[in-house]
Amino acid sequence: MQAAPTFKPAEPIWRVRLQLLGRGLKSSWAMFAESKIGLTGLGIIIFFALFGALWPVYPWLMERLAWTPEELEAARNAPYGAISSIYQVYDPVVGYDPLIPGIENPSPPSRRHPLGTNQYGRDILAQLMASTGSEFMLGVLAAVITVVIGTLIGAITAYYGGFVDTFFMRLADVFILFPLVSFLIVLGSMIELTLIKLAFVLGILYGFGQITVILKSQALAVKVKPYIEAAKVAGGGHFHVIFRHIIPNLLPLAFLYMMFNVTSAIFSEAALSFFGLLPGIKVSWGIMIDSAHSGGYILGGRSFQNWWLWMPPGVAITLLCSAFYLVGRGLDEVVNPRLRKR
Repeated sequence: MQAAPTFKPAEPIWRVRLQLLGRGLKSSWAMFAESKIGLTGLGIIIFFALFGALWPVYPWLMERLAWTPEELEAARNAPYGAISSIYQVYDPVVGYDPLIPGIENPSPPSRRHPLGTNQYGRDILAQLMASTGSEFMLGVLAAVITVVIGTLIGAITAYYGGFVDTFFMRLADVFILFPLVSFLIVLGSMIELTLIKLAFVLGILYGFGQITVILKSQALAVKVKPYIEAAKVAGGGHFHVIFRHIIPNLLPLAFLYMMFNVTSAIFSEAALSFFGLLPGIKVSWGIMIDSAHSGGYILGGRSFQNWWLWMPPGVAITLLCSAFYLVGRGLDEVVNPRLRKR
């Protein structure tokens, strides 16, 4: 008698979706890896992430590498400014080297201060490292808020059309034409802007602007796909169609523009800090440049004589903003089918 055939149980739907997601990510990474500019930007971002992560151990390393036991003992017993801990010397806000009586600040790069100190005796490298995490947090948080708002509004306006579409598109026109820097300057003079508040303000201003128009155009292309009509015929409601079919197809493009928005947020913070309109922020790359400018070290020949005051934060802002832009260009080759090489 022939045995009855056995059937292998079907895999759970979540496992199938996870496998498909893994294949899609693997394929996308393979295309992204072909972009040299994208990999260059990713490498710079990883460097800054490690650079900022090393900030807590920087004073500990300097204590062992740049200070001798005799110098530490003399600094702790010095009558002109004894220190209780080496962390005081490398604090990005306090910053004072008490070892040399009558020390002149700003001081050029030295063994104890690899990038020198500013006019307040604050270690430049310590300020750079301490500010990196804040710059990342500001840029990413503002970009996430922007993408969330832009994706939701773009999908909803494309799906419903009519008055909803007209209202949000005209609102987007207003935000696109809005003088962003001027508004932030006025807002910064009225309220105390912290990094969190600034991230939310930038996220809202960018979210209702150009990204809404771009994602709405992509959503219109998704709306006419056959599977959207199939979902409606199968009984899918508005919420189901928007959040299960339209928005997932907008996420690759939204993630692409998220990279560009990180750059805009970091640059906006640097500009406001330079104008001294972010008193709630103790240290940032923009504040470092503003300190050099307020001390008169970016004027005439003094800018070259005291290059360590403005060049490190300027280079850091340029590199990090360029890195996210390069990653966005690399992702563009993945998201945009016309730019793909295969």
